[in-house]
Amino acid sequence: MASVTQEPALQPQRAAELLVRLESNVHQVIVGKSEVVRIATAGLVAGGHVLLQDLPGTGKTMLARALATSVGGTFRRIQCTPDLLPSDITGSSIFNQKDVTFEFVAGPIFANIVLADEVNRATPRTQSALLEAMGEGQVTIEGTTRELPKPFFVIATQNPVEFHGTYPLPESQLDRFILSAEMGPPTDEEAMEVLASREHGDPIADLRPVVALEEVVELQEACLRVVVAPAIRAYVVAVLNAVRARPEVMLPASMRAGLYLQRAAQAWALFGGRDFVLPDDIKRLVQPVLAHRLGMRGRAKAADVLAEVVTAVPLPPLRQH
Repeated sequence: MASVTQEPALQPQRAAELLVRLESNVHQVIVGKSEVVRIATAGLVAGGHVLLQDLPGTGKTMLARALATSVGGTFRRIQCTPDLLPSDITGSSIFNQKDVTFEFVAGPIFANIVLADEVNRATPRTQSALLEAMGEGQVTIEGTTRELPKPFFVIATQNPVEFHGTYPLPESQLDRFILSAEMGPPTDEEAMEVLASREHGDPIADLRPVVALEEVVELQEACLRVVVAPAIRAYVVAVLNAVRARPEVMLPASMRAGLYLQRAAQAWALFGGRDFVLPDDIKRLVQPVLAHRLGMRGRAKAADVLAEVVTAVPLPPLRQH
């Protein structure tokens, strides 16, 4: 019986090279915001989804387009509005009079990178249409389950200060996002560079793919091979317990949050060309993984509580190699 030749697994150093190439390409159209670009890229590598919460015009859509273009993937934008129906996202069957049959017309969810813009403007019924897709990588339409393309990555945005005509995302929906971030306002230097780069047109028109979709899948597989030592897992548990013990926290982080914190740290390690997670990876990702999941009492802020928890929980001792 002939043996099956397996392709060599993607090595951490090669993964780091691909990620540098990917981030550098995105930064051709995204000025500054290196932390947000890395968080979005890490979400893609970790096989999760990312929530961007910020004001309109801060570059959220441009980031999603740049990331999709950089990996040569299909990109679809869903502009969420109160009249958006679940079938507008997933697709539906239409009657073909010529063949006297029903044909399925895929919705915008069938893309490699999907931007759900102002997701909190969609009704809860429509928001729920995203749940199966984000959690399972598939959608069920008219009783038929259809697989989504790989990789499949959702970037959702919402305006945190506008409440008229919005439907706050339920906890189950927020819990599906592995990471969250805010774009933030540009510095004066960044604003000047943005104005200069767009003086004669949109630079994204000249952006080209630098990483193949197959390589993105390899990066996701490499992420799963990153080692998490028992001491690191104990540190994650200690952080979750410390958050639950805080009186300001009404809704603590779920076990899924702990799993996502671990997975995001595995992806983060690849940026450093490592096949193992460091305590600093966990420490750095506590805010972007946990902040959007916590329900707070009164005027308490999740960011403040998490900053205190990270300071209070001792880092685990690691065995020297």
